[in-house]
Amino acid sequence: MVEPLDTGRPHPARVYDYLLGGKDNFAADRAAAAEGLKANPDAATAPRQNRAFLQRTVRFLAAEAGIRQFLDIGTGLPTAPNVHQVAQSVDPSARVVYADNDPLVLAHARALLTGTGEGRTSYLDADLREPERILAAPELRDTLDLREPVALLLYAVLHFLDDAADPYGIVARLMASLPHGSYLVISHITGDHDPEAWARFTEVMRRQGVTTRVRSKAEVARFFPGMEMVEPGVVPIQRWRPEGEPPYTDAQVALYGGVARKH
Repeated sequence: MVEPLDTGRPHPARVYDYLLGGKDNFAADRAAAAEGLKANPDAATAPRQNRAFLQRTVRFLAAEAGIRQFLDIGTGLPTAPNVHQVAQSVDPSARVVYADNDPLVLAHARALLTGTGEGRTSYLDADLREPERILAAPELRDTLDLREPVALLLYAVLHFLDDAADPYGIVARLMASLPHGSYLVISHITGDHDPEAWARFTEVMRRQGVTTRVRSKAEVARFFPGMEMVEPGVVPIQRWRPEGEPPYTDAQVALYGGVARKH
């Protein structure tokens, strides 16, 4: 179920919005972000590079892989260009379902995330921790044809799940319901390149009530078992098919990303 709007405690989507320079956040979100930035100033770089990774991967899926259906879980607040804008710029008939559990995100999604006349966008009040509810939702079933390939997009959301929430099982359950030829895209915070700084950051976020679990390259790669990785595999996101020399170091961005196809 979607969470009630609680402006007194930070929410990952609104903290992320603040780090992107957005205005759809509250004092608690800004305070959490400020504390996180004190612990690790590079935390502001990751969200911006994650948006660039989103654009490159969705463009690849639509233009090269021929994908026309997208399920984006953990959507976050709208920041153009969004998934449907990138996908529908390749094929106006592309269809996108967005899912998030923050009421502010859903309010903005309904107002701002309008698609083309040929394509469709839908919005689902849902939590990543409830894969069965997502898969059974009428909004999803009315928009996507699960007999045809779907791209499951999990940008910067899995690191908000502790191991106890079984993130690997959740991803496996979602992918098991998608047909052969579907794709999985993940970006995920890592502490591999600066463990101390990211340990400080995650501890600050936890104290603010925002679970943050950094994972290693090997741990991120475990989300893609038995799948066909798209080159260059699981890499720092700014090194996934960059459109020029990456402007930041791996330690500054601190996100791994990968794209894989289900056989």
